[in-house]
Amino acid sequence: MISTKPQPEMLYFKDDGLIPNSRFPLLLYRDVFPETGSEGASWLEQRFSVNNWTNSWRNGVFSYHHYHSTSHEVLGVYSGSAVLHLGGEKGQKVRVKAGDIMVIPAGVGHKKLEASADFGVVGAYPDGRSYDVLRGKPGDRPQADQNIAAVPMPKTDPFLGKDGGLVRLWN
Repeated sequence: MISTKPQPEMLYFKDDGLIPNSRFPLLLYRDVFPETGSEGASWLEQRFSVNNWTNSWRNGVFSYHHYHSTSHEVLGVYSGSAVLHLGGEKGQKVRVKAGDIMVIPAGVGHKKLEASADFGVVGAYPDGRSYDVLRGKPGDRPQADQNIAAVPMPKTDPFLGKDGGLVRLWN
């Protein structure tokens, strides 16, 4: 159990015409778990699952701008480090490292710019939702906007559960 409630950084991104982004902030929890490697990945999978963020996978982050219109997403970094470009071309470049967790609202763009050879993340989705991968191409919208508007509010934060994080900050 987390003895104190870490406060995430909140990053806001506006619609840039191609990447819709979100009125909800991306939440970035820095250095919130000590486990790394496969133990860290297992810890993340278990933590996310306990909070009903499932349909998890282990890998990296695509090296092109993309977003999900059918689900929010959590990424927990279990090894290495990377520079991610968040929010599309007009967004923000952010360095993440093992121990960090990001809660990415539906519609928020993300892309890997550079990474250490051992960079690895666990991704998961509220209620095990299915996700799509959209690249901000002409023709993605307005359907993507309708999908994003229909994504339900998660009942739990993937890291803090029912009592903190997005439950408080997105409502």
